[in-house]
Amino acid sequence: MDIKTFAFAPSSPPLSVIAAAKLAGISPTIDTALSPDSPPSFIFSDGLKLHGPYALLRYIGRVASLPNFYGQNPFESSQIDEWLDYAPILSLGPAFENACKYIDEYLEKRTFLVGYSLSIADLAIWAGLAGSGKRWESLRKSKKYPNLARWFNSIVEEHGTALNEVTSVYAGKKGLGEPTATKSKEQSVNTDKVKKVNGDVSENNKGGSKPSAEIDLPDAEVGKVRLRFAPEPSGYLHIGHSKAALLNKYFAERYQGQVIVRFDDTNPAKESNEFVDNLIKDIDTLGIKYEQITYTSDYFPELMEMAEKLIREGKAYVDDTPREQMQKERMDGIESKCRNNIVEENLKLWKEMIAGTERGLQCCVRGKLDMQDPNKSLRDPVYYRCNPMPHHRIGSKYKVYPTYDFACPYVDAIEGITHALRSSEYHDRNAQYYRIQEDMGLRKVLIYEFSRLNMVYTLLSKRKLLWFVQNGKVDGWDDARFPTVQGIVRRGLKIEALIQFIVEQGASKNLNLMEWDKLWTINKKIIDPVCPRHTAVIADRRVLLTLTDGPEKPFVRIIPRHKKYEAAGDKVTTYTKRIWLDHADAVSLSAGEEVTLMDWGNAIVKEIEKDQDGNITGLSGALHLEGSVKTTKLKLTWLPEIDELVCLTLVEFDYLITKKKLEEEDFIDVLNPCTKKETLAYGDSNMRNLQRGDVLQLERKGYFRCDLPFIRPSQPIVLYAIPDGRQQTSLK
Repeated sequence: MDIKTFAFAPSSPPLSVIAAAKLAGISPTIDTALSPDSPPSFIFSDGLKLHGPYALLRYIGRVASLPNFYGQNPFESSQIDEWLDYAPILSLGPAFENACKYIDEYLEKRTFLVGYSLSIADLAIWAGLAGSGKRWESLRKSKKYPNLARWFNSIVEEHGTALNEVTSVYAGKKGLGEPTATKSKEQSVNTDKVKKVNGDVSENNKGGSKPSAEIDLPDAEVGKVRLRFAPEPSGYLHIGHSKAALLNKYFAERYQGQVIVRFDDTNPAKESNEFVDNLIKDIDTLGIKYEQITYTSDYFPELMEMAEKLIREGKAYVDDTPREQMQKERMDGIESKCRNNIVEENLKLWKEMIAGTERGLQCCVRGKLDMQDPNKSLRDPVYYRCNPMPHHRIGSKYKVYPTYDFACPYVDAIEGITHALRSSEYHDRNAQYYRIQEDMGLRKVLIYEFSRLNMVYTLLSKRKLLWFVQNGKVDGWDDARFPTVQGIVRRGLKIEALIQFIVEQGASKNLNLMEWDKLWTINKKIIDPVCPRHTAVIADRRVLLTLTDGPEKPFVRIIPRHKKYEAAGDKVTTYTKRIWLDHADAVSLSAGEEVTLMDWGNAIVKEIEKDQDGNITGLSGALHLEGSVKTTKLKLTWLPEIDELVCLTLVEFDYLITKKKLEEEDFIDVLNPCTKKETLAYGDSNMRNLQRGDVLQLERKGYFRCDLPFIRPSQPIVLYAIPDGRQQTSLK
């Protein structure tokens, strides 16, 4: 029975299977027409089929004539199976380096993963590394994992002809699994254009070698790109800011450029050192490597000189029009009565502003642009305002402060920024930005727009988030209900998931309202393969099951905390005659029913005890360990009746507002009255070792992050529920 066709999706070629087939001399017809969600398949000459990369790999291992390709005995074959189960971890972002470390340590005194010759286990791990592209290549060259690099290099050296052909054909371009045509040296290559993943042809990008669906930065040159991430220190970094920060990071890396962090600290009424410190912490959390930290306030003397220069040149003037009237005049295109004041009068009032006098406090500096322009941002914007409040960095030295619209174009140009990234909501201000730079006589900085990130049921206005903090609706800026970086990390989000979520969106200019479910689904794929498993029983109305033939004396077993991830370690499980069940499980049982007690075996329910109101008060049953778990409907989690159980508080959260997208209404009118729910529970004794930040799965209850670890028996361990990507339900 021969393999007639080898079919797989072009977007996800199974490198390990392709390489194994090549080494084994198996050459079926290749079909790359499968849909992205279809598993790779072998279609045999008699019509039979096999599906899934590791089923195919095992088949080749069994039929290949290569020595010990699937092990030389049952033990080695089982070891290979373990590595095949482990291999997918290499495709899970944050687990990648942990996996590299684990394999590196394992290979310290080994030439191959199993036995003394190449096996399909080696090809599975090779494929995971080779398929990661530049990530593995940089680690390979860094000498961080010497044993792993030695092993990888030896395999490539021994089987390089076949393996290099596989990677060049199927992994040469990200997102492309279709074979690429090999060109001889004599064939000319058109480098003016490159074909993108979607088949469109675009001008060759100047910044990189990867002709995939990467984002181009206009007029960018490799090694000459300088970007800035410029948050205002008036709150903590939230998920919306993260998009801007990570796009700056992406472009800097792509074009081998620089990113600086600049705090736009021009409004002392809103800003503080607390916000500065936590923004730096959040930027570090996102993994953004910045060249330096600067402050707009570093440039206050130069900005004041520039404002005075523009006044002297007749490109700015001092206006004492009341604010509301000024706003109306700008909307109606009416020139201010002060617009044509002489330079001397403007300079006199400017000095009053600098001194913070009563007269000066009535004034502001405005640019003299074009009051008739259809773009209202060009209708004489405000450049400077008086503010007697002390500044968080420089105290009371100044009584006047530049607006963002005035300071940003100046500082961008002075600091050598080549491209200013900002969201498309500021599109109308682009013309203003360029006009101000022109009036200042500075070089032009290119603006690159991207769409603002909006999330369902979520407020991203710092003013509104501050209201929740000040009114005690949340516990602080790092509250797990908040969309701040610290809040969502505290909720249990891995930064790798956030980065993947942002990068998948790219720099689209389309305004989208994103679902949280998508982000949490990505997060689940990262944490599920590696987080340890534990057991908890809800305290309220829990029920004892007495096993009549259970152990008279408790005994313990050491079992893995994750059956498919050895690095998660082991846990101690105690087996007793009487065990605790959740009330919800107890009420679903019937007398005579056979159930599976997880990590123990089957048992048969004999009797159900109830009080006069029909409430279950106890259960009795007998072990039936020879029974098959495949035949039981219910798989139950349980805890032994011992004193070593730990107290838990399981915390669930809901959205802060009840409307998916806020329109014109006041957010206070759509506040969610119930956003936090606490449930008391008991957990297995191994949970005493949890540390703050540890992520775990409570079997059959979901994923949790430890917010408060074990301190003393009387104080519960606090676990925050992590959404798993399924639609969130109300806590009411």
